[in-house]
Amino acid sequence: MRLGLDLGGTKIEIIALDKGRELLRQRIATPLTSYDDTIRAMRDLVNNAETKLRQRGSVGVAIPGALSPVTGLVKNANSTRLIGHALDRDLGAALGRPVRAANDANCFVLSEASDGAAVGADIVFGIIVGTGCGGGICVGGRVLTGAHAITGEWGHNPLPAPTPQEMAIAPRCYCGRVSCIESWISGTGLSADYARRAGQELAADAIAGLATRGDRLAGAVMEDFYDRFARAVAAIVNILDPDVIVIGGGLSNIDALYSQLPPRVESYAFSPEGSTAIVKNSHGDSSGVRGAAWLWSEAEASALVRE
Repeated sequence: MRLGLDLGGTKIEIIALDKGRELLRQRIATPLTSYDDTIRAMRDLVNNAETKLRQRGSVGVAIPGALSPVTGLVKNANSTRLIGHALDRDLGAALGRPVRAANDANCFVLSEASDGAAVGADIVFGIIVGTGCGGGICVGGRVLTGAHAITGEWGHNPLPAPTPQEMAIAPRCYCGRVSCIESWISGTGLSADYARRAGQELAADAIAGLATRGDRLAGAVMEDFYDRFARAVAAIVNILDPDVIVIGGGLSNIDALYSQLPPRVESYAFSPEGSTAIVKNSHGDSSGVRGAAWLWSEAEASALVRE
């Protein structure tokens, strides 16, 4: 049995998998009091799940950040109370066994490559596009991490081939840089672009809905959104040439993405010979927690349980 935990800013979810079959799932609110309370909450979720299922499992955790390969401590986490802590070691000490932790986008792509929309594909790029924009890479069933533990953090590259108009209004990203892909291709970026033109704010899904119903301004905003998205994805295709690109996050529910992006990406990519497969995720907001469980192979999980 493999146990996955998805540690979010507002909720912690646990799942128990047996060869991909879901045995149990539970969500609780993330403690907002202290880091130690967060560790205790995750420990209790694991212990309660194992008591209910009457078996022990491996434990993986999806986190909104990364473990530094230099210090082993959490960095780049928007849940700031996690920063500077050895989360995998601390939870492992509380549970009395090794624990693996990985970035939530990495867990997303691992889940979709293991038993989701990209199952059987060799090279998979996963995009999470919601409030922000992140990514992860899975090759041969293994997530790539990298020397800085930031492999796939495509959202903080600059938008490729900006137009003069885009350069004139280039937004500043929360990271401090200007014109990051995330500041254009995200729910936040889409809403900001609409507000610049319309003088009022709307949520990303509302803008997409207006465009579908024939609203000209919303349609123009979405046209630019698709074009920017395609330029950014084409840069990934040129470098990684993935077999499948899987999209997750709130904006993955914009159905037009899957018809609009492939031909546009091919028009921007080098030496196009057929549309890159760009697909919607299979597991929705469960991909992160499922991917956390998949951080351990079946053989590793079995060996761990026998120890």
